[in-house]
Amino acid sequence: MEQRQKAIFQEREEAAQALLRARHNPEKEAVLPKQRYLEAHEAAKALRAETGRLIQKAEGRSPAAPNFQKDLDYMNNIDANYIFLSFVTRFLPAGLVGLLIAVILMASMSTTASELNALASTSTVDIYKRLLRPDASEKHYLAISRLLTLFWGGLAIFFAQLASHLGTLIEAVNILGSLFYGTILGIFLLAFWPRRVSGHAAFGAAILTELLVVLVYLELFGFKIAYLWLNMLGCGGVVLFALFLEMLLQGRKLLR
Repeated sequence: MEQRQKAIFQEREEAAQALLRARHNPEKEAVLPKQRYLEAHEAAKALRAETGRLIQKAEGRSPAAPNFQKDLDYMNNIDANYIFLSFVTRFLPAGLVGLLIAVILMASMSTTASELNALASTSTVDIYKRLLRPDASEKHYLAISRLLTLFWGGLAIFFAQLASHLGTLIEAVNILGSLFYGTILGIFLLAFWPRRVSGHAAFGAAILTELLVVLVYLELFGFKIAYLWLNMLGCGGVVLFALFLEMLLQGRKLLR
């Protein structure tokens, strides 16, 4: 099977190069190279599916087992995550590979540390200190911030496990980002325009919009949209909900 995989991979690579040359040369017909590439691609998919079934069989699972096809599709999708790694290991010199790995680890650790620190600080100062214990000692707040860091770290691990079942790594990042980025962008827009929206209206609008985005993503309204459109839905929803809630708040003040 390993020899078959190498042969199919080489055939698909040659077909892709032939298709690329045909597209850059208008005098040549690109139909045959394209058909050759599609056939090689389908052969690669079939081989991956066969390999997945063999692995499942070796683990003692039958095709009738629950989630058999779901796990098989996941194994087929995860190959896309190794495209960049395959390029690095095959085409970059050894010294540069080590440097690149070090850069990736440094960037990941820096990003994770800054996110956990920001979440713990915000939760401690803006929520715990303001709403629950405004008169506690600094030592107490330090202990709470450490506990909140542990909590946010556990939540991040949970989402990381969830993301592994959302398809490829790029898809997972975009799906999870689309659930929150639009709402965050809408809040930033409210800070600059319109100026008459209060903080209470903006906060309520963010909560309502985030709930709406999640419901749309789960298709609970009976229709489905591409996940990248959730960013626009979140941004526009925050602005519209904030304006509406501000009108209600202003109306209540006038009635008083």
